[in-house]
Amino acid sequence: MDRVSSSMKQASNPLPKVLGRRAGGGGPEAERESFERAQTVSINKAINAQEVAVKEKHARTCILGTHHEKGAQTFWSVVNRLPLSGNAVLCWKFCHVFHKLLRDGHSNVLKDSVRYKNELSDMSRMWGHLSEGYGQLCSIYLKLLRTKMEFHTKNPRFPGNLQMSDRQLDEAGENDVNNFFQLTVEMFDYLECELNLFQTVFSSLDMSRSVSVTAAGQCRLAPLIQVILDCSHLYDYTVKLLFKLHSCLPADTLQGHRDRFLEQFRKLKDLFYRSSNLQYFKRLIQIPQLPENPPNFLRASALSEHISPVVVIPAEASSPDSEPITDLVEMDTASQSLFDSKFDDIFGSSLGSDPFNFNSQNGMNKDDKDRLIEQLYGEMAALKEQLESFKAESARGMMQLRGRASELEAELAEQQHLKQQAQDESEFLRAELEELKKQREDTEKAQRSLTEIERRAQANEQRYSKLKEKYSELVQNHADLLRKNAEVTKQVTAARQAQGDVEREKKDLEDSFQRVSEQAQRKSQEQAEVLDTLKRELAASRQELQVLQGTLESSTQAGAEQSTRIAGLEQERDSLSRAAERHGEEVAALHAELQQMRDRLGREQESSKMELEVLQAQLRDKESREQALQRHVAEEQFTLLQGTAEEAKRMVQDALSHLEDPAHMGCTGSADCLLSRTLAASECVERLQDAHGKYISDHAAVGSLLPCLALFAHLVSDTLLQGSATSHLAPMEPADRLLEVCKQCGSEAVSYLSALQDPGKVKGADCSLVTICLGHISAIGEELRPRGLDVKQEELGDLVDKEMAATAAAIETAATRIEEMLSKARAGDTGVKLEVNERILGSCTGLMQAIRVLVLASKDLQREIVESGRGAASPKEFYAKNSRWTEGLISASKAVGWGATVMVDAADLVVQGKGTFEELMVCSREIAASTAQLVAASKVKADKDSANLCKLQQASRGVTQATASVVASTKAGKSQVEEKDSMDFSSMTLTQIKRQEMDSQVRVLELENQLQKERQKLGELRKKHYELAGVAEGWEDAAD
Repeated sequence: MDRVSSSMKQASNPLPKVLGRRAGGGGPEAERESFERAQTVSINKAINAQEVAVKEKHARTCILGTHHEKGAQTFWSVVNRLPLSGNAVLCWKFCHVFHKLLRDGHSNVLKDSVRYKNELSDMSRMWGHLSEGYGQLCSIYLKLLRTKMEFHTKNPRFPGNLQMSDRQLDEAGENDVNNFFQLTVEMFDYLECELNLFQTVFSSLDMSRSVSVTAAGQCRLAPLIQVILDCSHLYDYTVKLLFKLHSCLPADTLQGHRDRFLEQFRKLKDLFYRSSNLQYFKRLIQIPQLPENPPNFLRASALSEHISPVVVIPAEASSPDSEPITDLVEMDTASQSLFDSKFDDIFGSSLGSDPFNFNSQNGMNKDDKDRLIEQLYGEMAALKEQLESFKAESARGMMQLRGRASELEAELAEQQHLKQQAQDESEFLRAELEELKKQREDTEKAQRSLTEIERRAQANEQRYSKLKEKYSELVQNHADLLRKNAEVTKQVTAARQAQGDVEREKKDLEDSFQRVSEQAQRKSQEQAEVLDTLKRELAASRQELQVLQGTLESSTQAGAEQSTRIAGLEQERDSLSRAAERHGEEVAALHAELQQMRDRLGREQESSKMELEVLQAQLRDKESREQALQRHVAEEQFTLLQGTAEEAKRMVQDALSHLEDPAHMGCTGSADCLLSRTLAASECVERLQDAHGKYISDHAAVGSLLPCLALFAHLVSDTLLQGSATSHLAPMEPADRLLEVCKQCGSEAVSYLSALQDPGKVKGADCSLVTICLGHISAIGEELRPRGLDVKQEELGDLVDKEMAATAAAIETAATRIEEMLSKARAGDTGVKLEVNERILGSCTGLMQAIRVLVLASKDLQREIVESGRGAASPKEFYAKNSRWTEGLISASKAVGWGATVMVDAADLVVQGKGTFEELMVCSREIAASTAQLVAASKVKADKDSANLCKLQQASRGVTQATASVVASTKAGKSQVEEKDSMDFSSMTLTQIKRQEMDSQVRVLELENQLQKERQKLGELRKKHYELAGVAEGWEDAAD
């Protein structure tokens, strides 16, 4: 109660102010009007012509408005009054706001906006014609919005912001692989439009400067936030759908999907990277980074490695603190107004009409009741403010917590992605390290084996050198022994010769000693056998010597001395035998060691041979793999050649089918265009022959053959179609021949391309028949060229001068004839007829004078053009070089001269009373058109600042005024003559007048019918004249 009493004391003005405030509020109509007014102000502030970014608070107000009215009727009613087709910046900001409404607005925004889809398409085409500024940006953005509306219309399960769970994504496809396939294609198209807008905005900015901090740059970059949000979801859903499709369909069927995804993946990754480096985006949005490599859809387990990209919008960037509070307060004010209005409707709005008697019920007086009501309203307002502040703080806290949670989720996803990348890199590096270790071990093992082989070879060389030295030493010792033996033999022979008195015994001793010496020499050569033989012979010699010693002791003292000497020789022989035995043992040991070395060397050679065989086997394996790879490459190249030849053959066959297509019968062409196409095709055939020859000599040169094949098919098909179009305007016989030759040329081209697809016929393929057919087509085209083009180019200069002179002479002649007719009319006519003839002939004379001035000005301008454009060449060469312009000038001159002559003849007939005024008016208009053609032909190559061009234009205006004067004078004369011949119906009866009226109606119908037929005839004549003039002057070639 104390609180209530204190509040009552603080109330200064009780009920009247409260009721006044309540009485000021209106009903639902006022609330609707206030809402529309607020929405109009916000939409006009958001969508204006200033080149600055759309303010977030105005866009948020528009979004809240769609949720308030559950639709976008107010938005479109305001936008329809904006000049979107007249201001590109206005249209760009409209697209931005509309994009935000489609994403974050009420779900009925799409339904209310579909009816304006055609208007958006028309506006997109209109802005597409503007190549600078915001024109292309608006065109592409409008296409994106139309694609977004179509996507959400076809797939109503997808919300505007594209946020869906995996279960909802599965439900969107209804577990049907066909629906998933179509949904993936539509997402590809959707993402393609988003990427096109992304790339166009970046290409329109100058990245060498800090464009993101300027107002104009932020105006273009602001809508990309919505694009980034859409792209992140579309990329995530596309990856999941592709994994689902690969689990149901073969990989070859989805090759197109994979190629398109890889292209969009590279674009999106590059655009995300470039956007994350801009200062403007760093404070508004946290852009995710895509993985280094695209997902491998052929491996089903790769789906677990996919990380959904998360876009984080900081709370302080997207929702400032002050703005939501203002909106909530405004909404509460509106709700309070609605509450007050309902209270007034129920309980009344004045004290006098209050149905309740509070004084009688609670005993309070009027002032206490007012203070209590005021206090309660104050407390309610304070509580509402506290409630709103609590709501705003909770909303801000929730937004901050959500933003923080999103940031943490993004950081966690990024850290997981980085962890996965680090693990993949570590596994890859570990595999590379193991491979390098194996290679290093193999290299070290091969190095060690090579070093061991070299060391063994060096040791064998050293041993061989030592054995060779020992063998040389043995040979030297053996030679010394032989020399000593020879000396001993000489000494023994001398001793035997000294013993002349010894008979048979001495001779036997000498013979036996000689035999022993010879055997010793032979045995010494045979090594081991020599030693045994020497032992036996020495034993026999010892016995014989003992016998001889016994027999010689008694012979002479000389024999004793000889015996003594022989004994010394025997001792020396024994020593030599022992030395020979020792040397034989050493030789045997050396032979054994040599045999061991040979065995060891043989084993090493065997091991080296085995290693060599292994290396040779590896080399043969490598050569076989290289040969297989070469064969595979050759097969791939020939497959590529077959595919290109098949596509080229299909293109030529398509052109052949068009020759018989009735829809192609309306296409026409000129012979000059056919000749140019034929010449290009012939040159391409020559290049194709050279490329084919290079391919036959070297199959690796297929790269030069493929482009020639594609160009060959294109030019031959173009020649066939142009030949068919030319035959439609040609006479019967040449047209039939031309069609026949075109069909033959197409058949030969198809045969040549079929030969390129057969491996057995590719060497013998020849396209010379195609060249011959192209020559026949060129010959027929030369026959069909218009005769007007047969004039030699050297004669064009003379022909121009002649035609201009003939035109001037024709105008002079016409002026002279008009003066003669005027003098005759003055002499022979009187009254109205004289007045009419003088007026008509006078206007004709003025027209001829104006034409004469025009022709002279045209000559001066023509002379100036020739002098300024020919350079060092002669005028004739200039006319020959610009033959098309010269022929147009000649045609215009002829038309002017012919028109002057025809007009004079018509005027003569009118003066004589034999012609009609209409004929004269038509002739004057025709000559005006001819002079306009001459002016156009003269000024087409003139300088825009030329004085002669100004004179020519002034003369052209004079001709126009003179023509109008002729037409006016003719019409005036005609009216005077008709007034003179007015009919008198005063003497006719009612029946006669009725009869005349019926005859007049019949005549009117006949004349109207004739008028319609004549107009149709005139249209056909003009159409035929245009076609003939186009063929004669090469308009179609100029158009091509």
